[in-house]
Formats: sequence, C-alpha cells, structure tokens
Amino acid sequence: MTTRCGYVALLGRPNAGKSTMLNQAVGAKVSIVTPKAQTTRFRVSGIVMRGEAQIVLIDTPGLFAPKRRLDRAMVAAAWDSVAGADLACMLVDAFRAKPDDLAEPLEALARTGRRRWLILNKIDLLPREKLLPLADTLAKAGSFAEVFMVSALKRDGIDRLLDAMGDAMPEGPHLYPEDEMTDQTDRMLAAELVREQIFMQLREEIPYGASVETESFKDLADGSARIEVTVYVARIAHKKIMLGEGGAQIKSIGSKARSQLERLLERRVHLFLNVKDRPGWDEESARLRALGLEG
Repeated sequence: MTTRCGYVALLGRPNAGKSTMLNQAVGAKVSIVTPKAQTTRFRVSGIVMRGEAQIVLIDTPGLFAPKRRLDRAMVAAAWDSVAGADLACMLVDAFRAKPDDLAEPLEALARTGRRRWLILNKIDLLPREKLLPLADTLAKAGSFAEVFMVSALKRDGIDRLLDAMGDAMPEGPHLYPEDEMTDQTDRMLAAELVREQIFMQLREEIPYGASVETESFKDLADGSARIEVTVYVARIAHKKIMLGEGGAQIKSIGSKARSQLERLLERRVHLFLNVKDRPGWDEESARLRALGLEG
C-alpha cells in the first residue's frame, strides 16, 4: 500500500486549545496544558498514525502581540513552523472568537500561500445558530480550503479531522517509527512537566518569568531514572516564593511533576529540583537558544 507522511502546523491565539488537541490526537500527554495563556514556548511535535498515513502535528506558541525578546522569538517560532508544513491549521476558540481580533493572523496565514484549514474548537460551548455564521465569516476571511468543528477536550470531531489530515498528506515514507508519539526527548519532557506545575501552582507573574532546564538525566541500574532540573527565575524575589516556606512549594511542584513523568516514562523517577535567580534571562540569546527559539 502507498504510505503517506507530512507535517501539520497548528496555529492560533493563546488558549485556543492547540496543546489539548495535540494530546488528544496522539493519545498521550506530549504537550503541557494549563489554564493560563502562552504556556507553549516552542514547537512540540506529536506523531499520529491513520492507516498508512503518518501525521506529524506541530503544536506552536500562541499568536499574540510580542513585547519581550522571548515573546518575539515565540511568535517567530510559530510562523517558522508554517514554512515547513504541508498543511497549516488555524485553531480558533469558537466560544471566545472575535473575527476582528483574528483578522491579522488570518491575513498573515493567507499570505504564506500554504494549504490551510480552519478548525473551530470548543464548539460544545456555542449554540449552533451562532456557530455556523462564525464559521462562514472566518472561512471567507482566511480563504480556508476546509472547515472542521471539534471539541478537543471531549474529543468530538477529532477522529474525523485526523482521517482528513491523513488523506491530505503527501505520498512518501514515514519519518518516525510507528510506535513513536513525539520528537521530544525525555529530558525535554521532564523540563516541560516541571514548568507545567509551576504554571498550575504559582501566582500569575512567576510562571512567565521562569525558565526550566534539565541539567542531568541518568539511567540507573535498577531501571529507574535520576533527573536534575534547574528552574531559573527572572526576579530575585521570586526565588523565595518558588521555594516556599521550608521548601514546601518546590517539593509540591517536584512531587506532581515526578508522578506525571513516571506515568509517561513507565518507570520510577528520582527528580531533584534547583532554583536559581537569573534576572533578564528572557532577553538572553543563550537562554533562548537553549529553549530552541533562536538559532
């Protein structure tokens, strides 16, 4: 049988549901998800098999107005993903969608000349009489070839979407083993799961000023893994908050991240977290390169 394989870039405003959709499509947690916007900082790929077709889904940082160097690098990474994709999908939160707010990214995507689809997400939150006019307005604004309606959280419409993506992929050999789910390394997953817990457990200003890096990942003789992760905070005052009284806060972050890692890696994990203050890291070329956001 003829095999197919290609890249699909998932674009959208922050909190459109790109990471949730990626995880649902893959059937495992490969991209972190939090209620806060701008959680995804770099492209994360999930690998999905649909018959003889292999789809490499690329979760990208949300499209927003950048202010810091980090912000600009994140938005650039999203658009760079489109350049190498066989299909670009604009994911829109149907419940909160405002056509005027989406005009700029829709026009920018149209200018790329890439084959593009519109995916309206969270359709379970919007009455049908409002959903259809919204779909028509956005489809015309972005000149989309196809429109799909899904609820990523409930997995409604996901299988139909993936089948269509599989059919749309170009003929060619598979790029990854059929049982592989992501191109992320275990080191990257460890850092991201710690960062997810920082977003979930700490106040608004701290998560965006934190960067997480896996310093060491060792396989032990008993089959377990010893992982050392460093959390860099942008303000000296944030280090005390990150640690918590008697180290309670960082212990809670580490405990929940470790549990997630053990489920994903299917083995015991010994996770050690360090916290260091590094003011201005979000303007440093070296840190942005470490995050994969600058060459």
